[in-house]
Amino acid sequence: MEVPSVESALLRLCQLSFCELASNNCALSLHRSVLSFAAFMKADIHPKYVDAEIRCACGNVIKTRSTKPVIIVGICNVCHPFYTGQQKFVDTAGRVDKFQQRLAKTQAAQAAAATKKKKK
Repeated sequence: MEVPSVESALLRLCQLSFCELASNNCALSLHRSVLSFAAFMKADIHPKYVDAEIRCACGNVIKTRSTKPVIIVGICNVCHPFYTGQQKFVDTAGRVDKFQQRLAKTQAAQAAAATKKKKK
């Protein structure tokens, strides 16, 4: 059996109508066309698909498969507020405190500028 070229197989797939797809003969030729694409795929270019662990900051571990053996996430379904129904604030490195300090400093500067304008 002669293997069709990629161009001819794609042209044939584009020419198929809905009625032709329903027939068995077309399904067989479609199957052969798809199989012919496998001959043109490059070998050894895909990463290895291995067993993996997804580790959350809360300590939850989920077993799955991935191209990376270990995936570390900051939040998962066990600790996410949407799933738990509890709201918690995560203050990393005092960001909330730093923001509040900047806000107070800005408001003080704006108030000083406003009193300076009133004096003039």
